[in-house]
Amino acid sequence: MSLTLRTHVAVPRYDREGEAFNHGDVERDSGDVFVTNPARGAVEVIAARDGDRGGPHHARSITGLPGAGGLLCSQGAAAGSGRLVFVTIRDPGRIRVLDAATGATVRDIDVGPAPNGLAFDPRDGRLLVADIKDHSIRLLSPRDGSTVWANAAIPGRPRWAVLDQSRDRYLVNIREPTVVVALDARTGAVTATWAIASKGPHGIDIDDQGGRLFVSCDGGTVSVLDLATGTQTASVAIAGGADVTWYNPALERLYVSIPDPGVVDVVDCRKMRIAERITAEPGTRGSAFDPPRQRLYVFLAKSGRIAVYDEGR
Repeated sequence: MSLTLRTHVAVPRYDREGEAFNHGDVERDSGDVFVTNPARGAVEVIAARDGDRGGPHHARSITGLPGAGGLLCSQGAAAGSGRLVFVTIRDPGRIRVLDAATGATVRDIDVGPAPNGLAFDPRDGRLLVADIKDHSIRLLSPRDGSTVWANAAIPGRPRWAVLDQSRDRYLVNIREPTVVVALDARTGAVTATWAIASKGPHGIDIDDQGGRLFVSCDGGTVSVLDLATGTQTASVAIAGGADVTWYNPALERLYVSIPDPGVVDVVDCRKMRIAERITAEPGTRGSAFDPPRQRLYVFLAKSGRIAVYDEGR
C-alpha cells in the first residue's frame, strides 16, 4: 500500500509572504476540507465532490477570521448539534462556530487569550479548548456558548488534544514538562500524567481498537503509549520535529507532518517503522485525513496549494 498523488488544488489570492496554512480538518459527511489561512484571516474550503469540476477544487473562502489558527469539525455529533466547524481566533481569544454546509457564523464564544488545541465529544456535542497563553483547559457547550468546566491546574503549555471516548477522558499534550495529561471528561480533573521521553509532545491521535496513543514530538520521534497504563511501548524516529498527526485505523498507518525539511512521514503502526516519506514543501505544518474516502490532504506552505493523495490497499 502507498499514497498516490491525485492532484493539487490551488488556493486563490494566497499570500506567499504571510503566515502559512495552519490547521485543517475534513467534514466527513460531505468530504469537504476546511483549512485555516492566517495570512488572509480566512478559512479555505476545498470541495471533495468530483462533479463538473473533475475532482477536488477550491470552493470558497470564509473571511473575517483574523488570527485563525486551530480548526476542528464536529464528526458524528449528537442529534441536534448540527454539522459544525470550530475555529480558534486569538486576540481576542474566541471560538468561531461555523455552519459546515454554508460557512455562516453560528456564534462566537469568548474563551482565554490564545485558544489553540481542540477536541470534540460527539456524544454530548461538547468542545475542549486548550489555551497556549494562560495554560488552561476549558470544556464548552457550542449549543449555547456556556462553559461546562475549566481547569487552570495544567503543568505547562498545552498543545493538541484528543478524546479517549472508551475511558471518558481527554488526553492533552504538554510541551514542557514533556507529558500527556488525562482529564476526566465530566469534571475536568486531571486523572493521570504520563511522561514522554522525547522533547516537545506536539501531534496526537488515538487507536481506539488497539488501545494505543500516538504522540509525535518536536524531538523527532513518535512515541506510542499504552492507553491502559500510560507506559511507552514503542518509539519511531522521524525526519524532524513533528506537527499535525493523523491515525488511519483501517490501514494502521500514521501520517506525521514535519515542517523541516517539509515532508510527511507515514508510519506503519503494525511494524512500527517508516513505510514511506512524502515530499511536501519546507514549512509545511498541516494536513487533514478523510477516513471514509481514504484521502490525505497536505497543505503546501510555500506555493499555496493543497496536495491530494489517495491511499492504496
